[in-house]
Amino acid sequence: MKERLQKVLAEAGVASRRRAEEMIAAGRVAVNGKIVRELGVKADPAVDEIVVDGQPIASEKKVYIKLNKPRGYVCSNRTQEGDSVLQLVQVKERVYPVGRLDKESEGLLILTNDGDWALKMTHPRFEHEKEYEVRVEPAMSEPIRKRIEQTSSLDGEALAPIKVRFADGEGKSLTFILQEGKKREIRRLMQAYGFRVASLKRVRMGNIKLGDLKLGKWEYIDV
Repeated sequence: MKERLQKVLAEAGVASRRRAEEMIAAGRVAVNGKIVRELGVKADPAVDEIVVDGQPIASEKKVYIKLNKPRGYVCSNRTQEGDSVLQLVQVKERVYPVGRLDKESEGLLILTNDGDWALKMTHPRFEHEKEYEVRVEPAMSEPIRKRIEQTSSLDGEALAPIKVRFADGEGKSLTFILQEGKKREIRRLMQAYGFRVASLKRVRMGNIKLGDLKLGKWEYIDV
């Protein structure tokens, strides 16, 4: 199946889509012996000969990985921001995180080189729930829990429905289930309602669960 050339290069592990677009514009990519500079060109790696800097590309097999992310790691390859989760996963394929967890959060992080599948896991229209275990201070009351569930916007930004459940009898351990998940949504919500997040761990994305995977470890999964 023909796809945009920058997507083909990204999925082959040559470079990110943005970097691939720069390589195409610079005349470094050829399809069937012809230099391509237009970004709209499509190609099929199973049929077309695609060459970058004189070297033919090889399609990568699709891999899917779950990682139990520790605190202190960032979901980026920009190491100036801190240690990258990519340092924890040593594979030959060029994988990237599906969605994000902020530096101070831990738990389930999925990495893949399958862009189409990653989009389906993260785009709101596919409604893949995300479940988190959260500890807050001070303890939360039942009226506040209900108010949080009814929150429809935050900082002027519309929110998808939220489910909040008590996980203990004290109101300090909570389970959050988000249908979408804006940037730092739980932390921002808790701050808005006067709570401090002591810990935050993602335990599920869609039907993929963290399970008993140890902190800092990873494994291949079937999807």
